[in-house]
Amino acid sequence: MTLIHPVILSGGSGTRLWPLSRAALPKQLLPLTSDHSLLQDTVSRLADMPEIGAPLMVCNVEHRFMIAEQMRQIDAQPRAIVLEPSGRNTAPAIAVAALMLSRADPDALMLVLPADHLIGDVPAFHAAIRVAADAARNGHLTTFGIVAATPETGYGYIRKGDALANTVGAHQVAAFVEKPDLATAQQYVASGDYFWNSGMFLFRATDFLNELKTLRPDILDASRAALDAATLDLDFVRLDPAAFEACPSESVDYAVMEHTRCAAVVPADMAWNDIGAWSALWEVGAKDDAGNAVRGDVMLENAHDNFVRAETRLVALLGVSGLVVVETADVVLVAQKDCVQDVKKLVDRLKAAKRCEHLLHKQVYRPWGWYEGIDEGERFQVKRIMVKPGEKLSLQMHHHRAEHWIVVSGTARVTCGEDISLLTENQSTYIPLGTSHRLENPGKVDLHMIEVQSGSYLGEDDIVRFEDIYKRT
Repeated sequence: MTLIHPVILSGGSGTRLWPLSRAALPKQLLPLTSDHSLLQDTVSRLADMPEIGAPLMVCNVEHRFMIAEQMRQIDAQPRAIVLEPSGRNTAPAIAVAALMLSRADPDALMLVLPADHLIGDVPAFHAAIRVAADAARNGHLTTFGIVAATPETGYGYIRKGDALANTVGAHQVAAFVEKPDLATAQQYVASGDYFWNSGMFLFRATDFLNELKTLRPDILDASRAALDAATLDLDFVRLDPAAFEACPSESVDYAVMEHTRCAAVVPADMAWNDIGAWSALWEVGAKDDAGNAVRGDVMLENAHDNFVRAETRLVALLGVSGLVVVETADVVLVAQKDCVQDVKKLVDRLKAAKRCEHLLHKQVYRPWGWYEGIDEGERFQVKRIMVKPGEKLSLQMHHHRAEHWIVVSGTARVTCGEDISLLTENQSTYIPLGTSHRLENPGKVDLHMIEVQSGSYLGEDDIVRFEDIYKRT
């Protein structure tokens, strides 16, 4: 049996799902439609296909530890986790994956999947994969066209051509079409010849590379240089930054699919949604008799057709309709449902104002666990810290702050200068300014503690690392 190798693209930032999705914890890493993240669901829905191999992940370097941990949680063993030093859109990411796969197997088939899509009808998805694989074995670069249920103006479309003679259920691509206006989208849906462009693909790695060599040799050359100079970092493949950042930023549609003569489309009706805005989550969510889709601690009275997500506290709605309300520990978003595509404008304003709410949640994940801001004021800051069993923070020093540590539960091994001590519940210690120190969890359960920082500057960049098992700079 020829394996199909999933290539999972996880480089997006998901700004339209702010404030839940942020740069440090984007939407693909969040549990939006189930108890698992979108990334975990993307990998898990392939588990029942014996012809599917281990996933090859391509991700933002800043998300590497969270992705590795999420794969561990679902017992998935990635073929590799490739780290992009910067975002260069989908064509370079796919090119790097194709190069890796073709070097191991010239006939390798690759199934390219964004990490942040929802597919409700998994058997239909599996059937479409098998049709697309047949087309790919016959030399086609195959994309998945979603049967258009409604005249959406937010998607690009694919117009089908003649049926492929050698693959039942697949067609030549007659044209890729940009996002239409409503009247045009209605015509597309009525014709039955147009499908939503899903951004999912299946092709032989060497076929894709050959087309890229003809159509965009600059992308191929830069991607090859980045991979040839890549380094291994723990369990990650770190692409060469200079070579990859020199690569043109281009989508695979613009670089290859819209120009190749080998494009094919497999129509698929599989309850697909790219979760591109909060309104999409309302559309796919379970609703009460009044049309409200809610998650978390929510109370409604005379409220209709709302989407409400409460993360940390009670959210109550009274006498309103058509709203999106998203509550997090530090931000509350209230928007008309038909305006949520403009959430990105709020994120752009936060960036321009040099605020941090588009970057981080109050709870910030690290490879050793997480920390969460509790309180802050002039010259002080209080955090909760959780360290996983067997993990340790870097050996570090601060120029501008001292720290008090209080153990809430678990056991802490503390290095402070030349001294090493063990602390247990309700014990504390003091780390003077300028003293090298390290926190470790030598136990079998999570270590929870409170950290009180005091000093003239309390920013996260006041860290001098002397030693770090995670190889962070």
